[in-house]
Amino acid sequence: MPDAHHGYGLPIGGVLATDNAVIPYAVGVDIGCRMALSVFALPPKHLEQRIAELRKLLLDNTRFGNRQGFQRGQKLDHAVLERAEFQDIGFLRNKQVTAAEQIGTSGSGNHFVEWGIVDILDPQNELGVPVGQYVGLLSHSGSRGLGASVANHYTKLAKDVCQLPAEAQHLAWLSLESEAGQEYWAAMNLAGDYASACHHQIHQRLAKALGERPLAKVENHHNFAWKERLADGREVVVHRKGATPAGAGILGIIPGSMTAPGFIVRGRGEATSLASASHGAGRAMSRTRAKQELGEAEVRRYLQEHRIELIGGGVDEAPQAYKDIHAVMQSQTNLVDVLGTFTPRIVRMDGA
Repeated sequence: MPDAHHGYGLPIGGVLATDNAVIPYAVGVDIGCRMALSVFALPPKHLEQRIAELRKLLLDNTRFGNRQGFQRGQKLDHAVLERAEFQDIGFLRNKQVTAAEQIGTSGSGNHFVEWGIVDILDPQNELGVPVGQYVGLLSHSGSRGLGASVANHYTKLAKDVCQLPAEAQHLAWLSLESEAGQEYWAAMNLAGDYASACHHQIHQRLAKALGERPLAKVENHHNFAWKERLADGREVVVHRKGATPAGAGILGIIPGSMTAPGFIVRGRGEATSLASASHGAGRAMSRTRAKQELGEAEVRRYLQEHRIELIGGGVDEAPQAYKDIHAVMQSQTNLVDVLGTFTPRIVRMDGA
């Protein structure tokens, strides 16, 4: 994908189809990491006039990283916590408690919840939203500790049964006909549904605090494996590690950076890309290099120039550390059609 950069197993922005096998590390550690967008029937001036209020809504209604989640009286229930997999799969039997503690929260690193401006550009969009500008809420996060523990456990099992040279060991696979492969598949799907539940709770909390029901929602995930059919009819397992599903008519969000727009897209189902598109702008600098080359004062000044209100975050997530999203989008015009954009305005990340 045009946003690709180095990663273990597959690169971030890598797509791979396999025959009846799943590669845990080609899915990745943050299983089911996803984007979720809510569009509200509020004009942009609502956001500009109420920055302090909307900032407080983010602080009150989101939690990040490994610090304490929501208190007992603040927690929301979700059916995903009652799923049979937590009992049926031995490895998951002690994971439900932590999952319950972390539900509705966001991770660290490049995960965020942000208010911004949605521009609907295509009058034929499937959202049913007229062309124009709206207030939007965009979130990016994944399956928290649950997904990480599933990834690490089954990657170790895969390496034990599929012994590859050192340089390829992160591509160790599990047959879907094996017990371990079937367990991983079930656990991966549970982690993906759990990640979705976290986003639903984030948006539910903030919509209620805002006092508005969304006009429309868009959600898509990456770091996952899907059973799909190729153009020649073969069923394969498509791994998308940091790549957006872009099957014909499938909607998704491809974010930029804090100072650049994200894009609401419709997939074109391009067979040569395994019906996939980029999942963001992609890193131009590693986290280490960003910390070495960018100063905090410089980053804060850059954000102020672009009128971005940032809560938390670090220099490793500075906009300057990312590729030009416009160049990335120009590279994949045959993969997706653009329905609209999302421009960040008030951003919350870990560290606040």
